[in-house]
Amino acid sequence: MILYPAIDLKDGKCVRLYKGDMAQATVFGDDPAAQAAKFAAAGCRWLHLVDLDGAFAGKPQNAAAVESILARVSIPAQLGGGIRDMATIEGWLAKGLARVILGTVAVRDPDLVKQAARTFPGKVAVGIDARDGMVAVEGWAETTDISALDLARRFEDAGVAAIIYTDIDRDGAMQGPNVAATAALANAVSIPVIASGGVSSLDDLRALKDSGAPLDGAISGRAIYEGALDLGQALALLAA
Repeated sequence: MILYPAIDLKDGKCVRLYKGDMAQATVFGDDPAAQAAKFAAAGCRWLHLVDLDGAFAGKPQNAAAVESILARVSIPAQLGGGIRDMATIEGWLAKGLARVILGTVAVRDPDLVKQAARTFPGKVAVGIDARDGMVAVEGWAETTDISALDLARRFEDAGVAAIIYTDIDRDGAMQGPNVAATAALANAVSIPVIASGGVSSLDDLRALKDSGAPLDGAISGRAIYEGALDLGQALALLAA
């Protein structure tokens, strides 16, 4: 399993939200590129980037911060938030992103996701953010009547590189991931699944790893910044 340290961007700064609430943002740093360099130096193999402002605006809002990260580190990075058309997808991949994450548009325009996955093999992931099992979009501001599993199955044969599954009520809450729901999703589809939301300890990572599901990795943010999750120990655990 791969550990994806999260760099969530708001107003050009590294922040973490509490359960997706933009009004409850904790700032952890004002130099995203420096934070990315720390993660790379610690041995992380990937970075998980989120343009929070972009998720609400529907178009990139933290491009300068993302570009500074890409210029600073050589490890691959995936980015979600405000990526909703082919031009934006092409633009980000041309700038050096390894993978784009499509969330809202996966619900609004699934054909675009499928087209992008065909055009850019291995470079398109689907972000499925769920509240009580139902998919939320528009920066988690709107909950749909589509279940996470139903949405995932729509892309089963589309060539999507990964699904990032986030339990919104666990995100930033330091209460542990929804292991059962994440494992059930990973067991139900052939697309690699990355766990997100609430991963805050070695025990959480161990539970995901021992779930029996073929999980690709796990994302963690606040726990790393606050020191609750030791990065070195986490990387060693998942690599074992």
